[in-house]
Amino acid sequence: MKAMTAVAALGLALGMVGAGTAEADTFGTSGNEFNIDFVDIGNAGNAADTTGYGAVPYEYRVGTYEVTQDAVTKAMASGLADVTAGEWTGNQPVAPFSWYEAAAFVNWLNTSSGKTAAYDLTFSSGSWSMALWSSEQAWTAGGTNLYRNKNAFYFLPSENEWYKAAYYNAAGTNYFLFPTTSNIDPIAVASGTNAGTAVYNFAGLQPAAVTDAGGLSPVSTMGQGGNVSEWMESAFDGTNSLASEDRAARGGSYQSIYYAGVITNPLISSARGIGDPSNEIRNLGFRVASVPEPSTYALIALAGAVLVARVVVRRRRS
Repeated sequence: MKAMTAVAALGLALGMVGAGTAEADTFGTSGNEFNIDFVDIGNAGNAADTTGYGAVPYEYRVGTYEVTQDAVTKAMASGLADVTAGEWTGNQPVAPFSWYEAAAFVNWLNTSSGKTAAYDLTFSSGSWSMALWSSEQAWTAGGTNLYRNKNAFYFLPSENEWYKAAYYNAAGTNYFLFPTTSNIDPIAVASGTNAGTAVYNFAGLQPAAVTDAGGLSPVSTMGQGGNVSEWMESAFDGTNSLASEDRAARGGSYQSIYYAGVITNPLISSARGIGDPSNEIRNLGFRVASVPEPSTYALIALAGAVLVARVVVRRRRS
């Protein structure tokens, strides 16, 4: 019976990793606490889409929702410095917000929880700048990334990490055209959670609450199409070799216009944006990505160790 318990624990742990599980991380000080919800992205080593994006050779987590103004306000009250509040409020996405401000928020998530800053940022004379990490300090999973520190726990999603969460269909090892688990143009709405919908095409005059921002992606993220466009960690040219070069943006926004048969839908997987990392644009926000929670993988290791121990004991007794 005890051996069966270990087997069950191992099965549960493996199921948690493979099923795109969700969990929340808590930040902030007393009275200013907030959560960021994450979903696990498995199927490491998947092939890229025909666009050339989406291949990620490791497991990671991505934010279920865009980062909210409420989260940034509470982070600022808890010690985040040198960023400005966005135009929107409460549970709406934080925007306008520059790439550097998004990176500063991510750094604060790391340092406020005892982890290593993801980006080598400096704030001086009212503006941000960034230095590249050395090759010894840089992230190397999936190739050397001089923007991201190798020990970062929270970070802005790279273009491949973001793309996989938005479009990849693990069940069929293929990609959808839209981040609403569909190859059909999303229905434009001002808000809501119906499948196949997105907040775009001026259906509303402002972004919706991040939890009310349309249908879900294949991994159950929301708002990767519409609401606000999102900064990618990646440089637009994909090299991450110059600290100040233009960054990529993805996803379209509530202002993204679509006329069927006239222009290409701005939420389609081939659509990309570009922006100077210092720019603040009212329809451009971000979401957070992270490495997998150690507790999940510790559970797998623990369950496996218990299972092995039980099998050894049974063999010795037989």
